[in-house]
Amino acid sequence: MKLIQRIGYYLGGFSLGLIILAFFLNGKKTSCSYGPDARVLKNINSKKIKYSETLSNLLINKTIDSTGINFVLKKGDINFSESNPRQEPCGIYVVEGTYNDNDVLLTVENCDSIATVLDFKTLQ
Repeated sequence: MKLIQRIGYYLGGFSLGLIILAFFLNGKKTSCSYGPDARVLKNINSKKIKYSETLSNLLINKTIDSTGINFVLKKGDINFSESNPRQEPCGIYVVEGTYNDNDVLLTVENCDSIATVLDFKTLQ
């Protein structure tokens, strides 16, 4: 068998495998959360999000926006140097992000079934 034929068979099988893989994974919510930031944010977002009492009052008074909090929880970065993930019974994480050209800092208490946003700070 010539080299060109081998390359042809390889590319044919490879492309057929990609098509089958795309068919099986189409429409599924698959993700690759390999980094520590992505795993913690995915864990927080998979739970019910609650707000602390002071944050609830700010949301009611429309001082802050819940969409900003949710955006930072999805696209932010965990600051592990300021976080305390091994605290019992719930770990405390500091999430940094940007929303509407403002740097935002969230403090989140991550428990087994509920994640509570404790604090919201806008950095200047």
